[in-house]
Amino acid sequence: MWATESTWWQVYPLGSVGAPIRDTDDTPGSHRLRRLLPWVHYAADLGVSGLLLGPVFASTSHGYDTLDHYRIDPRLGDGTDLADLIATASTRGLRVVLDGVFNHVGSEHPAYRDVLREGPGHPDAALFAIDWSDPRDPRPGVFEGHPGLVELDHSSRRTRDYVVDVMTYWLDRGVAGWRLDAAYAVPLEFWRDVLPAVRARHREAWFLGEVIHGDYPSIVDLSTMDTVTQYRLWKAVWSSLKDDNFYELDWTLREHSDDFLRYFVPQTFVGNHDVTRIATQVGRAKAGLAAVVLLTVPGIPSIYYGDERGYEAVKEERLGGDDAIRPALPASPADLDDDGAAMFRLHSALLAVRRERPWVATSRIATLHLDNRRYVYRAYDPGGAGEIDVELWTDDGVGARITEGGDTILAYDAATDGA
Repeated sequence: MWATESTWWQVYPLGSVGAPIRDTDDTPGSHRLRRLLPWVHYAADLGVSGLLLGPVFASTSHGYDTLDHYRIDPRLGDGTDLADLIATASTRGLRVVLDGVFNHVGSEHPAYRDVLREGPGHPDAALFAIDWSDPRDPRPGVFEGHPGLVELDHSSRRTRDYVVDVMTYWLDRGVAGWRLDAAYAVPLEFWRDVLPAVRARHREAWFLGEVIHGDYPSIVDLSTMDTVTQYRLWKAVWSSLKDDNFYELDWTLREHSDDFLRYFVPQTFVGNHDVTRIATQVGRAKAGLAAVVLLTVPGIPSIYYGDERGYEAVKEERLGGDDAIRPALPASPADLDDDGAAMFRLHSALLAVRRERPWVATSRIATLHLDNRRYVYRAYDPGGAGEIDVELWTDDGVGARITEGGDTILAYDAATDGA
């Protein structure tokens, strides 16, 4: 499948274009989504093959409290703005994947408000997981204790048909696939019913499930999702670099290579819209090493916007605690300062190494040397298409070297490369 060898630039649209999150507006003509058009070219120049967008649908605040899956958030613009973004991406050879929040909707969703007002006899009542045992006090299921996020009823044929229709609607309009938000909270049987129905219309559609814990191969198999988020590797990368303990990374890479890759190609990352920035976790110098790992091991990697320039920010567990990790981009890439230029060059060079060796996506990992502060692994194609050796060190400065057939194809020295 085309997605196996893909690489992604993940963007949180509402934050990246400077839209208001809590003090929302419905100002006609905002068309903020168009501010991402020059960044499509930036992503193409970086060297990725697609845009992994956060929520773009009408919502109450942060985008994960959807109000209408068929309407672009008025803070971002309208359907024409998304169409132009997809068309611009296509001219640069980039695909676009949307974020689908199908576990829950916002508590201000019009259909939900109508159901609460009119009761279980309402035609849309089957969409929502509501306990009607006391008609005077209906109790909706909510996502992880958040009263503003009302769960859909995934046992209902109405919900199944609704999600199939939403997915198909936007695939018909040019998107390449879906990130399934909170896929771990949805019964696997639901995905197993929905996704084949969507593929019947769009055979090449790609489905990435957000899964944090659990038996990844089994989840992929039972759900029919194409892949899931590799949170174990994410944790091992930053934890190993932060603690100077490459043993943790080696153990996780062996699980990643020897176990997961036998069944599916995981979606890999070192940053996203929900976690503290990698440069904050480990420092900018070691963030360069994290990029080396991300782009030289098997998987379908995504780079969270700003990580390729060494952005720093902390995720906090409070109202507004995500704002810092979801910042506005400058009006144009030309407005970027030089502070992140070295990190950008490193990411671009690593993406070029990977693009020239597509077999890395499904490679296997062999350990050549391991101690706390120096690690050498080999990524190799089981079919013999190629192999590269990757050396990482934090014991004599911070750096990395990638070799192929004894020749150095990329070297990173934090002291001189400035990342």
